[in-house]
Amino acid sequence: MKPCSKNRKHIAWLALDALETRLARDLRAHLESCEGCRRYYHEISKVTETLTTTEIRPDVQASEFFHRRVAAKLRAEEAASAWGDLVAYLRGTTLDWRVALPVVAAIAVLLATLSRYERRPDVSPHKKSSVQSASAVDWRTDLPPTIANYQMIANQSLEQLDELLSRQANRNPLPAPIYAASNALD
Repeated sequence: MKPCSKNRKHIAWLALDALETRLARDLRAHLESCEGCRRYYHEISKVTETLTTTEIRPDVQASEFFHRRVAAKLRAEEAASAWGDLVAYLRGTTLDWRVALPVVAAIAVLLATLSRYERRPDVSPHKKSSVQSASAVDWRTDLPPTIANYQMIANQSLEQLDELLSRQANRNPLPAPIYAASNALD
């Protein structure tokens, strides 16, 4: 039996007596019910006991190549355990089809919406556009009062938009007052 993937690191810390008290208590309770974790704990405990009782000889030194290999394997093990933790989490969360189906549908709608906005209509360079560019038109005098023109000027500068609106307001005075029908018909 294999140990629970989420407990492997904690079991090693428990064997080294390096786990905080609350986690150690919870893990020991888990070890009573899980055969795989219990076996793993006994194996790790034997290894740590062997390592602590072994005499360290000062005349033995590891090569640089050995250090690089150990470091590479540790990095690979860490990356593999991260993926293993993610897979265990996804397996642990019981995704019901009632949850998965709306999530998949929402993602599909989002992707369809994003792809629609990403596409731009193809404009042939041979066709002449009826829209004048802002550089070809003197926005101070020639620009007709349309929303598209106002947006174009606002994208360039809000000060220019303010100046244009003020100039057009002064050039086109308000018409005669408009009177509304009142309720005072007697």
